[in-house]
Amino acid sequence: MHHLQLTEYQTEPAVPLAPEERDALREVAQVTPTRGTLDRYDVTPGSTIGVIELPALTVEIRPKLPINRVMFLISYALDPSAWRDTGFDFDEDESLLEALIPGFVFQVRQALRRGVLQGYRVEEEALAGVRGRIRFDDQLRSRFGIAPPVEVRFDDFTEDIEVNRLLKAAIRRLGRLRIRSIKARRSLRSFDQALMRVSDVDYDPRRLPEFDWNRLNAHYRTATELAKLILRSSSFELRRGNVRSAAFLVDMNKVFEDFVVLALRETLGLTEWEFPQGVRTRLDRAGLVRLEPDISWWEDGICVFVGDVKYKKVRADGVNHPDLYQLLAYVVANQLTGGLLIYAAGEDQPAVHEVLHIDRRLEVMTLDLSGDPEVVLTQIREVARRVEYLRSWFRVRVPA
Repeated sequence: MHHLQLTEYQTEPAVPLAPEERDALREVAQVTPTRGTLDRYDVTPGSTIGVIELPALTVEIRPKLPINRVMFLISYALDPSAWRDTGFDFDEDESLLEALIPGFVFQVRQALRRGVLQGYRVEEEALAGVRGRIRFDDQLRSRFGIAPPVEVRFDDFTEDIEVNRLLKAAIRRLGRLRIRSIKARRSLRSFDQALMRVSDVDYDPRRLPEFDWNRLNAHYRTATELAKLILRSSSFELRRGNVRSAAFLVDMNKVFEDFVVLALRETLGLTEWEFPQGVRTRLDRAGLVRLEPDISWWEDGICVFVGDVKYKKVRADGVNHPDLYQLLAYVVANQLTGGLLIYAAGEDQPAVHEVLHIDRRLEVMTLDLSGDPEVVLTQIREVARRVEYLRSWFRVRVPA
């Protein structure tokens, strides 16, 4: 087993790769032949970080930020009110996967501290006696009205509910990956007994369940959100030919966007309805061109501010400033006089662009993620103050 360590957006030259390894890596990186060689390649990852496991090769893609900054962004986006208590404890040289597991284990233990959560679940079964309500249509159709058994529907108070199934699915998913730490593997296995009455469910990462949180189940929230992150990020379906790979991958574009949206929403004291993420709007009257700005502020059903968040500056052949063009489309579609573009530091410089002929103003701000969390949150407060100012400035409606 060989190990290849890469860093996002940095080119690793002359990497020896078998054809199937080359093809698998093209899922997450730009792979080009090294000049003058037959089996070596220059590999440049994108914004996706994590681990890919191939039969003879483990590829680790590290973030350009320190791993503790990445964990801060992730934990804050999971729960802005309790990010300091996420339980992440790791060495800086650990991979994202290895760094994430202790925090997940800590949160699951916190969730199960009062015992495994129970709830009601609707069951439909054929029983020897009557329990709950008889399903007369099913009784007639399946058994011609003859009883027992009786087709019934009843509410069962059980541990085998969706939220527990989700936690167990994430634990099992991690257990299928190659984890170097013996302590981490043991900590994951420690939940087998507690969740033994919970069904194994193989969730589609694109269709994970949503939950309504209240005082009875709020202690499960952070663990559940982490479980959803794990299920969305892990995959056993990267396949090229006869080679199958396992992967745990996180898109830093999404991490940065989620953090900025949640942090601004919290700082501004707005609800998800007032300050949504990715709300759909349209550019043309026919609705054929759909837009989804990362951030927007709504009052009484009217957009009073719009902006976009970019971890990495978009590059496009023949197009010099696609990010600004995208922001301009958001501004025009919402009949505002301007908008705000937020970059991670290093992607662009703060600027103000006055658009010719149509009297629109596009502002650019940056967030430096390299500092301590409190320093980053101080910058968020500065951005929030600018958003409040721009809301009053940009909310003037422009005739369509």
